Amino acid sequence: GRAMTSPRIIDFREPVAAATAPVDPARVLAGAPVATTANHYADPANRFFAGVWSSDRGRWRIRYTEHEFCHLIEGRVRLTSVDGGTWEFGPGDAWVIPAGFDGTWETLEPARKHYAIHEAGE
Repeated sequence: GRAMTSPRIIDFREPVAAATAPVDPARVLAGAPVATTANHYADPANRFFAGVWSSDRGRWRIRYTEHEFCHLIEGRVRLTSVDGGTWEFGPGDAWVIPAGFDGTWETLEPARKHYAIHEAGE
């Protein structure tokens, strides 16, 4: 039989190019937050992504079409839904933002997280 090949493990300790940009000013509600995304992995179909994201202080509108798992490495953030639910997270906390979540993201203290995103299907 033929030898099988196995994909390489994606090690977040290996450096990748990062993109730094202001959060879309049309969505910003407080501050002038700048975010940096270092995407370590995208699957061949471009439906699954994983990497490291960071931002400085600010608050902005979010409306998720994707499912996102977050693990906060440092800082403090607050998510608030349009119907008033509020969640605060600090270093070491982990959570999922389901597709359809509508509300605000607030970075209370400069934050850095690991993320894994799955783009929801039609």
